[in-house]
Amino acid sequence: MKVYYNKSCNICRAEINLYKKQNIKEIEWVDITNNLIAENDTSKNNRTLLRRLHVEENGQIFGGAKAFLLVWKKIPKYKFLYYFFKIPIIFQLFSICYEIIAYFLYLKNKKQLIEKN
Repeated sequence: MKVYYNKSCNICRAEINLYKKQNIKEIEWVDITNNLIAENDTSKNNRTLLRRLHVEENGQIFGGAKAFLLVWKKIPKYKFLYYFFKIPIIFQLFSICYEIIAYFLYLKNKKQLIEKN
């Protein structure tokens, strides 16, 4: 599984660093900051990658709240989050909250985008 995250965002980096400390061998952490390889691997542009967390698993790309579920499912210490947030009504609320927070983080960090001519 590959996790595509924004290392240049202080909040994103802090959270991902918590997960990285768990040393889960099945997870490859990929910084999307101006990363053309990440764009090619996911078939998403830098703006879309910057907008939310993405996960590649079994050849499929998942974004947002679903991506977090996949990460938490792989990490024993955080698996309880997976079980809680996958409950349908909880997942819907989580998805809405995630999108709101992710939008404001995007606005905060979008200056890092390199405009391509």
